[in-house]
Amino acid sequence: METTLIILKPDAVQRGLMGRIIGRFEDKGLQIVGCKLMTISQDLAATHYKDHHGKPFYDGLVRFMTSAPVLVLAVRGIGAIAICRSMMGATFGSKADAGTIRGDFGVSNSFNLIHGSDSPEAAERELGLFFASGEVLEYERAIGQWIYDYSGGAPE
Repeated sequence: METTLIILKPDAVQRGLMGRIIGRFEDKGLQIVGCKLMTISQDLAATHYKDHHGKPFYDGLVRFMTSAPVLVLAVRGIGAIAICRSMMGATFGSKADAGTIRGDFGVSNSFNLIHGSDSPEAAERELGLFFASGEVLEYERAIGQWIYDYSGGAPE
């Protein structure tokens, strides 16, 4: 099982899309194992987006991400990183396919609703930035056997 960080950005929160977006992940069979509504500090935004520092869009990105509350999620499942990124769609809403989160809810090339970790290493680093020890939970779901085939002894 992989766990990834998902951030519902200020535009998703302000537009009241949190429940609809979370529902998509749950409908897919992914497990929400951490969740918090928060306002990202300047320091946290700078740390999170350090790889973009110095790029033309960096200042606007930090300003946007600290402008209003976000919802941060820890999402778990087999292949969760790739699945979540596929569900998110192309970075720019105007170019995202219908059926994806950005394709269905976004048209802006600046406000793109959602962030998802792009690799296991990024997920581990990002989850550590947004969740303290003990805030990402381990728990069994009664429906697990209906999401993954356990007939071979392990989920597939």
